[in-house]
Amino acid sequence: MMERCQEMKEQKQKMMADMNAQDAEITEQVARINSAPEDKKLVLLAAVVTRMVEQRTAMNARMAKMQEEMMKHMMEHMQMGKESISQCPMMKGMKGMDETSADVHKEHQEK
Repeated sequence: MMERCQEMKEQKQKMMADMNAQDAEITEQVARINSAPEDKKLVLLAAVVTRMVEQRTAMNARMAKMQEEMMKHMMEHMQMGKESISQCPMMKGMKGMDETSADVHKEHQEK
C-alpha cells in the first residue's frame, strides 16, 4: 500500500511541476507580446490564448482523473483504519488530515 502512496505523491509533485512549467511558458509568451511591434501583437495574443485553452483543458482532465484516484486511495486507507491514513506520504502535510478528519465519514463506514 505504501508503494501506491508514494506513487500518488510523485504524481502530484509531477503535476505541480508541470503547472509551474506551463505558467513559465505563458509568462514568456506574454513578455514577447508586450515587446512585439503593434502589428504582430494580435497574432501573438491569439497564439497565447489558444495555448492557454489547450493547457487548461488538459489540466482539468488530468486533475479530474487524479481526484478520482485520490478518493479511491483514501477509501482504501479508511478500510485499513484511521492509522493507515496518518502513515500515508500522500496525506502527510495536507491540512485537516488528522484523527478528527479520519472520522468524518465514520457513519458511511459503519453502513
